[in-house]
Amino acid sequence: MASNVKIIGVDMVKFVKPGMQESYDIMASKAIQGALKDAGIDYREIKQAFASYVYGDSTCGQAALYKVGMTGIPVINVNNNCSSGSTALYMARQAVASGTVDCALAFGFEEMSPGKLMSHWNDRVHPMQHFVDRLDEIEPEYSNIQGAMRFFGVAGTAYINKYGANPDIFAKVSVKTRNHAMNNPYAILNKPLTVEEVLNAPVIYPPYLTRFMACPPSCGAAAAIVCSDEFAKKHGIKDAVEIISQVMATDMEATYKDEIQLAGADMTCRAANQVYELAGIGPEDVDVVELHDCFTPNEVITYEGLGLCGEGEAESFINNGDNTYGGKYVVNPSGGLMSKGHPLGATGLAQCTELVWQLRGHAEKRQVDNARVALQHNLGLGGAVVVTMYKKN
Repeated sequence: MASNVKIIGVDMVKFVKPGMQESYDIMASKAIQGALKDAGIDYREIKQAFASYVYGDSTCGQAALYKVGMTGIPVINVNNNCSSGSTALYMARQAVASGTVDCALAFGFEEMSPGKLMSHWNDRVHPMQHFVDRLDEIEPEYSNIQGAMRFFGVAGTAYINKYGANPDIFAKVSVKTRNHAMNNPYAILNKPLTVEEVLNAPVIYPPYLTRFMACPPSCGAAAAIVCSDEFAKKHGIKDAVEIISQVMATDMEATYKDEIQLAGADMTCRAANQVYELAGIGPEDVDVVELHDCFTPNEVITYEGLGLCGEGEAESFINNGDNTYGGKYVVNPSGGLMSKGHPLGATGLAQCTELVWQLRGHAEKRQVDNARVALQHNLGLGGAVVVTMYKKN
């Protein structure tokens, strides 16, 4: 396996609320064309493409890519729930690292409906049913509330109960995230919030989870082009960003242990530990992080899963400002899923785009000073998590 896989082109369209979007194929083709322009290569140099989306019929990836051109290359459609975008990137990186191709494209897109996530396949066993059954066993109180908000709402409550943390940490994360989004023209939500506004918002999962602790349904697209070191040198590309390690993890029996593990904490921890081992560097070397904050309790739990702070230390981590500018790390400078938006298939590639911009020094008002190492975390319940480490050349 080749060790040096480079990202040479990225782009995304501005995420928008449902009803304001262009068609998925238009959004995706714009992101792809932007990534090609950013890379400075011809479309015919792309030898494989991986398209990520959750809500759409089969071969939507082809429909989107054909808007750019029809070159006959393999197109693989990817659905791995909310981690679909990073799964596409994972597969594109593998294709290059294996030597199968020297240049590959990963792109993701989503057209979502207003409101909470809904299943469109109610005539068969739901893929999350065994997780729901386990959650009903250990926390049956609000079993009438379904979907992702229940998993992350329960996990947040369990975290507070286990470590005795102040529940206002979830609101503080929302405020931090929105402050970051104010400097991101690609974000949906960029109006500042106060802790009081977040805490006083309507409760969507008792007792702690409020509306301002949840990401908005979103539409959008993003793309990334990866290549071998030799390809980058051949084309004179100077500002490539290297993927120095990347790991995908899925569930093990430990997932069923408790409410926090059911929200993906075990997967995250295992993937992160492997990423650090493969990279030969630890979390202390990371400058900037984009992590999967679909609900703010998940951001809190993920601080510990990624090793940004110790177990049970998230409250002091937040209160000390170690998750923002001037602290140990800048977490979600883009505004994250909470404020930038979360079009499922595009999210992982939008995270990648933000981190490439950060490492190149192109993030404008939200730029992290002297960013050299970046970490990405993209989670899909059901389940898969992809953790990726990037390094500036």
